[in-house]
Amino acid sequence: MIKNIVAVLVGLAVGMGVNMALISLNAYVLFPMPGGTDMYNQEQMAAYVASLPAVAFLVVMVAHLGQSFVGGRVAARLGATRPMLLAMIVGWLTLAAGVANLISLPGPLWMWIEVPLYLVVARKAGQLEVARRAAAGLGEER
Repeated sequence: MIKNIVAVLVGLAVGMGVNMALISLNAYVLFPMPGGTDMYNQEQMAAYVASLPAVAFLVVMVAHLGQSFVGGRVAARLGATRPMLLAMIVGWLTLAAGVANLISLPGPLWMWIEVPLYLVVARKAGQLEVARRAAAGLGEER
């Protein structure tokens, strides 16, 4: 059980790293924030987000889905048992954070289509690990 808890925590950390790397690419390279923008100032961030073109939100969507998939895959791979459950825990926690993010820093309305996709990609990550374990003769419980 401890190994599974650690697997979820590591999966979340790795997934967040993927997310932050892509968001940083967006904010500092592709669509740089105006000088002096404080990322912790909600009003300044809302103004920056409002100025972004639609394609910037596609990068954000890839970042969020990447967090759910990569984090779920890592958790499933590292867990001692129940890889699908571990991947889905990461997916659900990512979903909760994504909803909170969309509420606190509104983007275009169409961004809400990504919300159920968090679970779809986390499930795929879990399926990949289940298949890997089956091919290695480990079974899902190992």
